Amino acid sequence: MTDHKVVFSVESIEKNIEVKVPTGTLLSDAAAKAGVEIGQPCGGQGRCGRCSIQVMEGDVRRRSTLRLSPESISLGYALACQSVVEADVRIQVPSQEKIERRLASDRQVAEITVPHDYEYVQDQTIRRIHLSLTPPSMDDQTDDLSRVNTGIRTQLGFEQVEMSLNLLQKIGPVLRDGDWKVTGIVDMTERLNESQGNRSVRLIDLTPGLIDEFSPLWAIAVDIGTTTVTLWLVDLVSGQVKAQVAEYNGQIARGEDVISRIIYAGKNGGAIEMRTRVLETINGLLDIACKRINIKPSQVVKGCISGNSVMMHLLLGIPAESIRMSPFITTVNHLPHLTAQEVGLGIQPDATLICLPGVASYVGADITAGVLSSALDEAENVSLFLDVGTNGETVLGNRDWLVACACSAGPAFEGAGVQNGMRATAGAIEEVWINSTTLEPTYRVIGGGKPKGICGSGLISLLSEAFLTGIIDKAGNIALSKDHPRIRKGRSSDEYVVAWGSETETGQDIILTRVDIDNLIRAKAAIYAGFTVLAENVGISLETADKVLIGGSFGKYINVEKAIQIGLLPDLEWSRFVFLGNTSIRGAYAALLDWKKEERISRIAKRMTYIELSADNSFYEAFTSALFLPHTDISKFPNVALELASKVPDPGAR
Repeated sequence: MTDHKVVFSVESIEKNIEVKVPTGTLLSDAAAKAGVEIGQPCGGQGRCGRCSIQVMEGDVRRRSTLRLSPESISLGYALACQSVVEADVRIQVPSQEKIERRLASDRQVAEITVPHDYEYVQDQTIRRIHLSLTPPSMDDQTDDLSRVNTGIRTQLGFEQVEMSLNLLQKIGPVLRDGDWKVTGIVDMTERLNESQGNRSVRLIDLTPGLIDEFSPLWAIAVDIGTTTVTLWLVDLVSGQVKAQVAEYNGQIARGEDVISRIIYAGKNGGAIEMRTRVLETINGLLDIACKRINIKPSQVVKGCISGNSVMMHLLLGIPAESIRMSPFITTVNHLPHLTAQEVGLGIQPDATLICLPGVASYVGADITAGVLSSALDEAENVSLFLDVGTNGETVLGNRDWLVACACSAGPAFEGAGVQNGMRATAGAIEEVWINSTTLEPTYRVIGGGKPKGICGSGLISLLSEAFLTGIIDKAGNIALSKDHPRIRKGRSSDEYVVAWGSETETGQDIILTRVDIDNLIRAKAAIYAGFTVLAENVGISLETADKVLIGGSFGKYINVEKAIQIGLLPDLEWSRFVFLGNTSIRGAYAALLDWKKEERISRIAKRMTYIELSADNSFYEAFTSALFLPHTDISKFPNVALELASKVPDPGAR
């Protein structure tokens, strides 16, 4: 097979990068081989158009031109994930979207209160112990390992001591460096040896000298979100969170939603890349957190990880293909305790790693952890727990019963699938107001300055304002009959101009199109249909729900009033909505501190009844009914109906 030279010219890099690849190689694969980053938010399916590059010399064969206009193709543009090399080519790669944190600084974090009932000695399984051992002699030639085992058994009463080969290799030098006085770190989680029925303790680390038993003992809680990875560095002795850091999940470049990532992971080498990307994200956060308090990552001796089922599978290199294929089954929901070395985390190699349990393919550990941190499983009255995101997970219940479901809402509320949508980064419009008389918008931009696009909270706000001011009707049609320069017929669909090109950073108009509106309505309809069908299946009226508990990092930015007006949330008193922020990381933190909380999350997972909506015809009926603003049945939204009735009808409205 003939090899061809591919030269990449990257806007952000002065020098060209050259690589040789055989005929038929995808440009995206050639870029990966050359170490050139080209984002593929749809997982390389050719749907998003955001891996567009320009062929400056030579030619490529385009398998698909979706999202490319005839003008763009004539200028040499192609989709990297859908174009193959058949000759020598020179490729111009535009600057890739820079990932920035939602906050100006991730140091702006909430203070975490240590649980009032936390007692290190009773609740924590990781412990320091002092060993003062008798040195060997000609009269006592007991081997080093037996001395350590005897010392641990004598102190703790466990019948068996486990340790890794890694630790065994350094035991002799450590004992002699410490003059037979050493400090061990042990995991006292009781384990049952099936062959002997013995309780055992696992030795995690051994260091020379006697270290203060109650000096800080470091651990991490991690939430692997589809969009964001969050890490808390915790002192197990005091229970205090000493550092909080967050960054976008490195997997985003290969898929903005879980299905895209599963598809990409199924390609040649994709699973390894996905695992590497998320590990790099976690380990990068670990380094930052440790530097803030001047410790080494190797001093971290325990971790607890939460995340949805797909994220957990991709982290551990477990094939996730079965999750997206009927009947939608995970490889594993309840994982055993692992070690950091097995997983690839850059902490103490033998550190205990807890991977919290999930329930089903689309109700994962992030939801069981969320139920714990919201205390839904102990509530006397029935409440609704929502995690508003690409999967739209919902749990309904109380201390007596729990039912859950998930619906594929898609990434529209995270800016994907929307022409000028973007993540909640600097330059994103996050709030919009439209004057009902002039139809002129005002907006607020994250970080100030000129806008680059619109993020999820801004899209909810914009959709609500456009609906209430008559710019769009309940079906999402744009009122072209209104004589206004911002309402126009675009190249591909009708549109409303939110910001003129002279106001934006890109110099291009920021618009809301009819296609965008359809995607947003479908996303909100899926979420609303999910929790309404769940309630109907158990014979509960949503009006009787004591609380609506909203988790997830996106949830804390939602404007309740606007979300109700578009039919994303039920029309209830605002006081019944409780925004909890990232409940997944809080649940991981609770389980990290207290073995009883870890067991409680396991019980939550076992108690929870999962309802597969794809097998429920009533979901499709509810989804169809919700494909209007706010809903086909306006009686379900009495307060929105009153607000609409108070508006003066416009004779020119469509």
